[in-house]
Amino acid sequence: MYSETTREIQVTVTPVYLDGQSSPSDNHYVWAYQVRIENTGRETVRLRTRHWRITDAAGHTQEVRGPGVVGEQPLLGPGEHFEYTSGCPLSTPSGLMVGSYAMEDANGALFDVAIPAFSLDSPHDTHRPN
Repeated sequence: MYSETTREIQVTVTPVYLDGQSSPSDNHYVWAYQVRIENTGRETVRLRTRHWRITDAAGHTQEVRGPGVVGEQPLLGPGEHFEYTSGCPLSTPSGLMVGSYAMEDANGALFDVAIPAFSLDSPHDTHRPN
Protein backbone atom coordinates (compact mmCIF):
# COMPACT_ATOMS: atom_id res chain seq x y z
CA MET A 1 0.00 0.00 0.00
CA TYR A 2 1.27 3.46 -0.96
CA SER A 3 -0.12 6.72 0.42
CA GLU A 4 0.43 10.47 0.01
CA THR A 5 -1.46 13.54 1.24
CA THR A 6 -1.67 16.90 -0.55
CA ARG A 7 -3.78 19.75 0.85
CA GLU A 8 -5.69 17.37 3.12
CA ILE A 9 -6.55 15.00 0.27
CA GLN A 10 -5.10 11.56 0.98
CA VAL A 11 -4.54 9.19 -1.94
CA THR A 12 -3.83 5.54 -1.15
CA VAL A 13 -3.01 2.98 -3.84
CA THR A 14 -2.84 -0.81 -3.54
CA PRO A 15 -1.52 -2.64 -6.63
CA VAL A 16 -2.13 -6.37 -7.24
CA TYR A 17 -0.55 -8.53 -9.93
CA LEU A 18 -3.20 -10.42 -11.95
CA ASP A 19 -1.62 -13.78 -12.74
CA GLY A 20 -4.78 -15.08 -14.44
CA GLN A 21 -4.84 -12.20 -16.94
CA SER A 22 -1.10 -12.19 -17.58
CA SER A 23 0.85 -14.25 -20.09
CA PRO A 24 4.59 -14.03 -19.34
CA SER A 25 5.46 -16.19 -22.37
CA ASP A 26 3.87 -13.45 -24.52
CA ASN A 27 5.46 -10.59 -22.52
CA HIS A 28 2.03 -9.56 -21.24
CA TYR A 29 1.76 -8.66 -17.55
CA VAL A 30 -1.34 -7.15 -15.96
CA TRP A 31 -1.98 -5.41 -12.63
CA ALA A 32 -5.06 -4.04 -10.95
CA TYR A 33 -4.72 -1.11 -8.62
CA GLN A 34 -7.25 0.09 -6.07
CA VAL A 35 -7.29 3.80 -5.29
CA ARG A 36 -8.87 5.47 -2.26
CA ILE A 37 -9.18 9.26 -2.31
CA GLU A 38 -10.11 10.69 1.08
CA ASN A 39 -10.93 14.29 1.93
CA THR A 40 -9.52 14.82 5.43
CA GLY A 41 -10.01 18.58 5.23
CA ARG A 42 -12.89 20.99 5.83
CA GLU A 43 -13.57 21.98 2.24
CA THR A 44 -15.60 20.19 -0.44
CA VAL A 45 -13.59 19.32 -3.57
CA ARG A 46 -14.28 17.70 -6.93
CA LEU A 47 -11.85 15.52 -8.87
CA ARG A 48 -11.69 16.97 -12.39
CA THR A 49 -8.82 15.26 -14.26
CA ARG A 50 -6.15 12.59 -13.91
CA HIS A 51 -2.57 12.36 -15.16
CA TRP A 52 -0.53 9.13 -14.99
CA ARG A 53 3.09 8.38 -15.93
CA ILE A 54 3.61 4.65 -16.41
CA THR A 55 7.19 3.41 -16.82
CA ASP A 56 8.04 -0.19 -17.65
CA ALA A 57 11.23 -2.05 -16.65
CA ALA A 58 12.83 -1.14 -19.99
CA GLY A 59 12.43 2.57 -19.21
CA HIS A 60 9.63 3.25 -21.69
CA THR A 61 7.20 5.84 -20.32
CA GLN A 62 3.58 6.33 -21.31
CA GLU A 63 1.45 9.27 -20.17
CA VAL A 64 -2.30 9.06 -19.70
CA ARG A 65 -4.47 12.15 -19.21
CA GLY A 66 -8.20 12.52 -19.10
CA PRO A 67 -11.30 13.72 -17.32
CA GLY A 68 -12.17 12.14 -13.99
CA VAL A 69 -11.58 8.53 -13.04
CA VAL A 70 -13.53 5.47 -14.24
CA GLY A 71 -16.02 7.78 -15.95
CA GLU A 72 -16.72 9.86 -12.83
CA GLN A 73 -15.74 13.23 -11.38
CA PRO A 74 -16.50 12.55 -7.72
CA LEU A 75 -17.46 15.31 -5.29
CA LEU A 76 -15.89 14.79 -1.86
CA GLY A 77 -17.19 16.64 1.16
CA PRO A 78 -15.23 16.80 4.41
CA GLY A 79 -14.63 13.28 5.73
CA GLU A 80 -15.85 11.60 2.52
CA HIS A 81 -13.92 9.23 0.31
CA PHE A 82 -14.13 7.69 -3.16
CA GLU A 83 -12.69 4.33 -4.16
CA TYR A 84 -12.16 2.78 -7.57
CA THR A 85 -10.22 -0.01 -9.22
CA SER A 86 -8.45 0.15 -12.56
CA GLY A 87 -5.78 -1.80 -14.36
CA CYS A 88 -2.49 -1.55 -16.20
CA PRO A 89 -0.90 -3.94 -18.72
CA LEU A 90 2.85 -3.88 -19.39
CA SER A 91 5.16 -5.80 -21.72
CA THR A 92 7.75 -6.15 -18.92
CA PRO A 93 7.42 -8.01 -15.59
CA SER A 94 7.71 -4.81 -13.54
CA GLY A 95 7.20 -1.07 -13.72
CA LEU A 96 6.26 2.10 -11.89
CA MET A 97 3.23 4.36 -11.87
CA VAL A 98 2.94 7.88 -10.51
CA GLY A 99 0.57 10.72 -11.19
CA SER A 100 -1.72 13.47 -10.02
CA TYR A 101 -5.36 14.49 -9.88
CA ALA A 102 -6.55 18.01 -10.62
CA MET A 103 -9.04 18.89 -7.92
CA GLU A 104 -11.42 21.85 -7.88
CA ASP A 105 -12.25 23.65 -4.66
CA ALA A 106 -15.54 25.36 -3.75
CA ASN A 107 -14.33 28.62 -5.35
CA GLY A 108 -13.57 26.94 -8.68
CA ALA A 109 -9.78 27.04 -8.22
CA LEU A 110 -7.86 24.00 -9.44
CA PHE A 111 -5.01 22.39 -7.50
CA ASP A 112 -2.97 19.24 -8.04
CA VAL A 113 -3.04 16.30 -5.66
CA ALA A 114 -0.15 13.84 -5.86
CA ILE A 115 -0.75 10.16 -6.52
CA PRO A 116 2.11 8.34 -4.78
CA ALA A 117 4.62 6.46 -6.93
CA PHE A 118 3.98 2.75 -6.67
CA SER A 119 5.70 -0.29 -8.09
CA LEU A 120 4.19 -2.92 -10.31
CA ASP A 121 6.09 -6.10 -9.52
CA SER A 122 5.25 -9.56 -10.77
CA PRO A 123 6.59 -12.86 -9.46
CA HIS A 124 8.25 -13.25 -12.89
CA ASP A 125 10.72 -10.41 -12.24
CA THR A 126 13.77 -11.61 -10.37
CA HIS A 127 15.55 -8.23 -10.38
CA ARG A 128 12.94 -6.23 -8.42
CA PRO A 129 14.29 -2.81 -9.45
CA ASN A 130 11.33 -1.07 -7.81
